[in-house]
Amino acid sequence: MFKRLREAEAAVMQASISISLNGRDVPCRPGDSVAAACFAAGDDACRDTVVTGVPRGPYCMMGVCYDCLVTIDGRANQQACMTLVRAGMNVARQHGAREVLE
Repeated sequence: MFKRLREAEAAVMQASISISLNGRDVPCRPGDSVAAACFAAGDDACRDTVVTGVPRGPYCMMGVCYDCLVTIDGRANQQACMTLVRAGMNVARQHGAREVLE
């Protein structure tokens, strides 16, 4: 559904950084949001709903809908559309409800 333009794809290869997305290395460019990097990598589901387990993905891309929640570097409920990628970041799909720390 989403893909980079050819010019942007070339820019990614020239000035790319790498993040881990669900255990695989994904090239992205500095300034990308985590959600944009996920879309560019062909991964459009960020989380599964708590009750039914239905996959959800980025929808509004501006921090309003909360459908893009992922686990980043071990921290659950991070908004992928509002978080910029950084080299070595570990992003994982969020399954169900997060644990609440006491």
